[in-house]
Amino acid sequence: MKLFVRFARSMSRMLGHPIAFGVAVLVIVVWVMTGPLFHFSDTWQLVINTGTTIVTFLMVFLIQNSQNRDSEAVQLKLDELIRALKTADNSLLDTDNLTEKDFRLLQARYIHLAEVAEKKLRKD
Repeated sequence: MKLFVRFARSMSRMLGHPIAFGVAVLVIVVWVMTGPLFHFSDTWQLVINTGTTIVTFLMVFLIQNSQNRDSEAVQLKLDELIRALKTADNSLLDTDNLTEKDFRLLQARYIHLAEVAEKKLRKD
């Protein structure tokens, strides 16, 4: 697991770099330029289709891992802010484990509080 996390982090940094985009564009340009050499054959087209499919398939997992990690980090930071504020509702610290019904009820409560605050602002 740790090996995958380290691999995913390093690949995420590397593949998110402008140079990686440049390399991808270069691969496409080289592929297009070789078209006449291979008479634009089905095999020539299959090479790029297969390559891009494999890269896309693998990137989905790397992107999901990166997104999960970022989301968990943001959640931890928000939890710390809630915990640190004396007036905060600490029951919000564990909203990740709520049932869908309980989550919707909590969401409705905060929508109502936002509406009340907005009405109060309009009166002032």
